[in-house]
Amino acid sequence: MKSTAFWLPRHSLARQAERSISRHIARPRPLLSAHPRRPFTQTAPRRDRPQPGDDPNFTSILDNPPELVRAGRRHGPGLIILALIPVTALVLGTWQVQRLGWKTELIARFEDRLVQPPLPLPPRVDPAAIHDFDFRRVVARGRYRHDLEMLVGPRMRDGEDGFMVVTPLERDPGGSDGRGSTTVLVNRGWVSKKLRRQKDRLEGLPTGEVVVEGLLREPWKKNMFTPENRPDKGEFYFPDVKQMAELTGSQAVWVEQTMEPDLMEALEMQSKGIPIGRPAEVNLRNNHAQYIFTWYGLAVATSIMFYMVVKKPPTDMSRRIRMNKEWS
Repeated sequence: MKSTAFWLPRHSLARQAERSISRHIARPRPLLSAHPRRPFTQTAPRRDRPQPGDDPNFTSILDNPPELVRAGRRHGPGLIILALIPVTALVLGTWQVQRLGWKTELIARFEDRLVQPPLPLPPRVDPAAIHDFDFRRVVARGRYRHDLEMLVGPRMRDGEDGFMVVTPLERDPGGSDGRGSTTVLVNRGWVSKKLRRQKDRLEGLPTGEVVVEGLLREPWKKNMFTPENRPDKGEFYFPDVKQMAELTGSQAVWVEQTMEPDLMEALEMQSKGIPIGRPAEVNLRNNHAQYIFTWYGLAVATSIMFYMVVKKPPTDMSRRIRMNKEWS
């Protein structure tokens, strides 16, 4: 039986060996790192200082329960101011209630004096007693001192600019009691600005004895917006009774002449420059009821705003979890 093995010549085996050696030499070798990687080894922890975990009472921040807090800014001084507004408005509203009662009683007392018959004005009037006779109807006789006339203004009447005519009334020239004249200041009424000069209103300058019926009034009070009078230039912006009395040598007594002309009479007096006096009525303003409604309304509105700010329900993003920061 013949063998089936293959026979190769000897020179073929030599060639195959040379090819294997040359292929092995030509293959590039990997470069070695300058710092070879060290094998991972587990080292024991250092024991030169105590660790927090060694304490049996140690509590990690992960073990503490979470705390729900409101997100955003906390309420600051603005909330305190918002809380003071309704309290202040409530106090002011209550004060206006008391003022309303006082003003109503005062007007009723003045109206009771108006219905009484006119009282003859005594020769000498104590300025301290005028408070008890405010809005009291009085009658005085005398002569006007037009040379000492003063115009106070400007004052508006029915949309037209003008002035108040203040003229000293000399009741007893020389003085029957030997103490000089008993002159008082009379607010005769309103005249138009175009007739402010005496030569343009001669019919409004009576020369004989006159009878003046009017209201005895307390001295006026100047507000902070009214400028100061300038007597040296004849400019009076408000009736300073004491100042006018010193300038004219009269008593510090202020009488407002009263009259009730109809429409036609008022127009004729205005055209002739005759001062138009005031009606015999109480003209005190009483707006305290409006102030009460305003202050109490503000107190209610701001109280609702304060409640809405404090009790505002949280939204989905208004709360977050803040971990307890106590590390001990």
